[in-house]
Amino acid sequence: MRANAPADHPPATNPPATNTQNNPSAVPAGAVHLQAKDLPAFCPNPQMARWSGHPRVFIDVTTTGAGRCPYCGTHYVFDGPAHAGH
Repeated sequence: MRANAPADHPPATNPPATNTQNNPSAVPAGAVHLQAKDLPAFCPNPQMARWSGHPRVFIDVTTTGAGRCPYCGTHYVFDGPAHAGH
């Protein structure tokens, strides 16, 4: 295994989540849409096949309105109202 990636293959990075509540056109096709009843958001979600699972991670979708799983890249979009806090 090589220590460095070749110059024509830059290292993979996860782009920051976009604020989809203010920009609905930024929602990627196939995104998982969530409501308040679905929180906390986690991946893999219950609709995913067990064979394709990875360790469970919690996705913060309430801060920006969207999030992305660092393992599989699934996009999650929060369609509910902004969180009012405590």
